[in-house]
Amino acid sequence: MQIVLPEDVKKIIGMIQKAGFEAYAVGGCVRDCLLNKVPNDWDITTSALPEEVKGLFSHTFDTGIKHGTVTVLLHHVGYEVTTYRIDGEYEDGRHPKEVSFTRSLKEDLLRRDFTINAMAYNDTDGLIDLFGGQQDLKDGIIRCVGNAEDRFGEDALRMLRAVRFSAQLDFEIEEETLKAVKKLSGNLEKVSEERIQTELVKTITSDHPGKIRIAHECGLTKVFLPEFDVCMETAQNNPNHLYTVGEHSVRSMERIPAKKELRLTMLLHDIGKPALKTTDEEGIDHFHGHPAKSAEMAREILRRLKFDNQTVDKVSRLCACHDVRIEPGKKYLRRAMNRLGGDLFPDFFLVQRADVCAQSDWKRKEKLDQIARNEADYKEITDAGECFSLKDLAVNGKDLIDAGIKPGKEIGEILEKMLNLVLEDPENNEKSRLFELCLPKTQENGEKSKKKC
Repeated sequence: MQIVLPEDVKKIIGMIQKAGFEAYAVGGCVRDCLLNKVPNDWDITTSALPEEVKGLFSHTFDTGIKHGTVTVLLHHVGYEVTTYRIDGEYEDGRHPKEVSFTRSLKEDLLRRDFTINAMAYNDTDGLIDLFGGQQDLKDGIIRCVGNAEDRFGEDALRMLRAVRFSAQLDFEIEEETLKAVKKLSGNLEKVSEERIQTELVKTITSDHPGKIRIAHECGLTKVFLPEFDVCMETAQNNPNHLYTVGEHSVRSMERIPAKKELRLTMLLHDIGKPALKTTDEEGIDHFHGHPAKSAEMAREILRRLKFDNQTVDKVSRLCACHDVRIEPGKKYLRRAMNRLGGDLFPDFFLVQRADVCAQSDWKRKEKLDQIARNEADYKEITDAGECFSLKDLAVNGKDLIDAGIKPGKEIGEILEKMLNLVLEDPENNEKSRLFELCLPKTQENGEKSKKKC
């Protein structure tokens, strides 16, 4: 098996070999090459000790020297070079108590998580595959190196990584590996929210976000997203729906572009439904007020998982408005843009379409047609540069003060009246016209007309 290594990677490996040590490209970069994918980065493993590596290159950084990792800088790109190592006992299910270096490539590969990530390559020796990783790639299998319970006992995050690789590669998790996940899923509590967040995002922004069902079935979401488990168990006996709340959410994720904020929105847009479920005398389920409740819960969940403020804000806003119905007509859309924020609308339409397509087919065509009409109106409004917020109004507070209005509450009231006129008819967004319509007008005799908005 021939892998084409980048010139800098070949140079680093060659220099280490010339000094009498072993060196290989290892892990994900080898896996991706075998899958005909372009690796995001290249990791190198070597029998040379960190100080020996540093002695071979003029520009290095001690990025993880305690664990044997030195970053070699070539042509302004950093390459991590890590000494073969054996991890000591994992006392907390996250970190080895100690790390010892070894001159054995096999010992180094034995400590890795999955067979598909435990292959090494250089041009001299070719592909080193000691655990059947190449065959597992061909068979579409996620399998632990050695004993699955041992691997997951060392680092509980590996269970979520198994789900993530399953989603990214559309692979099945091997039976014994899956059994170990189910048995040890509770150990995920030992893992930091930041590390869980990273794996969750990679899973749901993959080509197969529905693989999150595996995390639910194995008990992993019970640890970090128990609200989702409740949704998976909450039926929706309503003409609009075919699935449980959770299954609907998963299917809606599968119908929206793979942007982090959009996939998170679909995962969480109905998260508040179980708490608000009622059933009428005809046996129909209702979830009145669920968008606001879902937005509130989404904000709490995303903060718990240590998401950044921008993501928290965007997702919670989309959750809050996902069920908003806008009457036909551009004036109604302009008012909605003012109320919800015009910046939200391109994603708002995507969210609404994904939501509808994951429901029953009851009135689906009418719903989708209305979204399409609103989308067309939005394009016309934005292409024409029509005003839908105070910042685009032809009059501002300084203009009113210059016109003799005293600073204070009245300024805001007048601006709101002007904006309402413009939302109704964008041709009103002209300074003199707004003054004429909304301000007292001084007549030649000194008296003020009574004309106001």
